[in-house]
Amino acid sequence: MRKSIIGLLTFVFIAGMGAFAWKACATDQSAATSGAPTGGEQAGGASSGGAPGGGAAASAGQCCKPGDTTPPLDLVKATPKGGLHNPYNDKISDAAFAEEGHKKFLSFGCNGCHGGGGGGGMCPPLTNDVWVYGPDDDTLFRLVSLGSDDLKKQGYTRIKQEVVVGPMPPFGGIIKTSDDLWKVITFIRSVNPGSEKKPPLQ
Repeated sequence: MRKSIIGLLTFVFIAGMGAFAWKACATDQSAATSGAPTGGEQAGGASSGGAPGGGAAASAGQCCKPGDTTPPLDLVKATPKGGLHNPYNDKISDAAFAEEGHKKFLSFGCNGCHGGGGGGGMCPPLTNDVWVYGPDDDTLFRLVSLGSDDLKKQGYTRIKQEVVVGPMPPFGGIIKTSDDLWKVITFIRSVNPGSEKKPPLQ
């Protein structure tokens, strides 16, 4: 009886280890097949600490995709300058989608400085033509994520002074996913159509 129990436990243990090994192989194969990073890989194969959805895809020019759960700061680190592109640019004129971004804009407290509709407050309006660091998606995503002080440390310069010259605080740790930030940016574009094509004011 005792030998039977020990034999059964040994079989269950070995079968369980085999299933675990098969699952690990299946997961690795699936990640390799899909092109997704398996260990939080970044451009150049460095590890970012395991954030899903950014890293290798970003370095391969595939950034950015709807629904990306990568934290904004991780996506910024994993993507070369100029590589961040709003996957929702085709939804700027979609009022329902813009309203979803507007709700996120309000929930993250952006309205405290930029006004409830983006028309300004104690900080610049998002509806005007002044884009002191640049109006493109990549710069805007980095500005919101890093804040203006860290953006300048990355080599960006303020081309034009506006009436409000205070720094933009970093929101990359407050906004949890890149997808949420892209939706906020889509709302900003909806209140300032064509803004991504405007040059910085010289």
